[in-house]
Amino acid sequence: MNWPQIELTDVERFRALAAGVPGAAVTERVLPGDPDRVKAMLTDLDVFAEIQADLVSATLEQRDGDRVVVLAKGARGQRARLEGQLRPGWCWLQSRFLIIGMAAAAEPGGGTRVALTGGIRVPGRARIVPLGVRQESKKTLDRLERLLTS
Repeated sequence: MNWPQIELTDVERFRALAAGVPGAAVTERVLPGDPDRVKAMLTDLDVFAEIQADLVSATLEQRDGDRVVVLAKGARGQRARLEGQLRPGWCWLQSRFLIIGMAAAAEPGGGTRVALTGGIRVPGRARIVPLGVRQESKKTLDRLERLLTS
């Protein structure tokens, strides 16, 4: 059998994963900057906390390869224990009440395409409450773009 084979970028893989989560809205933007730099910034938990809406801090609690446990603290004192994957170009973290996802890939012609989703998770189900997801993702991309151009 000669089945066709295709390699997906992290952003294309991210779109497919998010499509399987009801309520997930993916927001994308091509940002100026070298893909390696953007990917490194997205895996730096200090930058992660700076660009994510309502997040004050994100602290790595455990790491086993690309599997991580991150303790996040919100602006209003809320806390979350996020578990998932974090590696250059890819982030998918979830807690009982929260999902945060990011992916980055080189854009043909220059720059880096960044895709985001996230939101309040319906406990026990792979579902996001879609209220304000696109607006918050746009703010996150704005913050990341400012960091890249400063």
